[in-house]
Amino acid sequence: MFRKAGFYLGVSDRSYFPSIDDDEIEPILFRAQEMSRYVEDGIIDCGITGNDWILENSSNVVRVAELIYAKQSMRPVKWVLAVSIDSRIKKVSDLRGKRVATELVGVTRAFLKKNKVKAEVEFSWGATEVKPAIGIDAIVEVTETGSSLRANNLRIVVVVCESTTQFIANRKSWLNPAKRAKIENIALLLKGAILAEEKVGLKMNVTKRDLKTVLAILPAMKKPTISPLSDPEWLDIDTIIDEKTVKHLIPKLKQAGAQGIIEYPLNKVIY
Repeated sequence: MFRKAGFYLGVSDRSYFPSIDDDEIEPILFRAQEMSRYVEDGIIDCGITGNDWILENSSNVVRVAELIYAKQSMRPVKWVLAVSIDSRIKKVSDLRGKRVATELVGVTRAFLKKNKVKAEVEFSWGATEVKPAIGIDAIVEVTETGSSLRANNLRIVVVVCESTTQFIANRKSWLNPAKRAKIENIALLLKGAILAEEKVGLKMNVTKRDLKTVLAILPAMKKPTISPLSDPEWLDIDTIIDEKTVKHLIPKLKQAGAQGIIEYPLNKVIY
């Protein structure tokens, strides 16, 4: 994502200090679980982590931007309460007196307290999805599609919370005009890169006679750009559309008279 935003990061297998082609940035790698604490403490000025870990650490930070993307999709991830398929636990209240394993201990305890349920919540060091098979009553685990849970014969009872990626800043750093300007610029470029992930550019040539028909087919973020060509009867149309619609649009555009249709990728889309 940083590459599409215009930053060229070089990461060594043995170093936690990547190189970057920006003299105003000194990058360092931390686990997402720790990031918000280091930002809050001023060890670093800003960082990227999940909203789940900001909540888990109760971190007092500035939320600069929400960056909605994940490993497998452009949607938020979910922390879900899951049990074995054959478990008698059907709802949250069934957890009274039970054991729950999770890495997200604080958030899980808060969720149970909100639902007036007393249960034992223990920290899971990993392999959380196998624990119901060895006697743990339930787990709270993160998922994007639910496929891993199903593969381990688990059933989702309820969603505990949703989480998106957050670009956060230290509060003192945010009050520094130079640092704030830099942080805001980084956020702008990252949001533009993420927005471009689901968009493509589309160019085509069309006669003036067919222009109205073609424009009626095209969805656009704004009105498409229309430019004259050397032949006065022909026009060039340039627009941005959702990538998922391209396979349906191109045949319709061709039938409507569009020619020389070109689809091209985008690095950034800035509103």
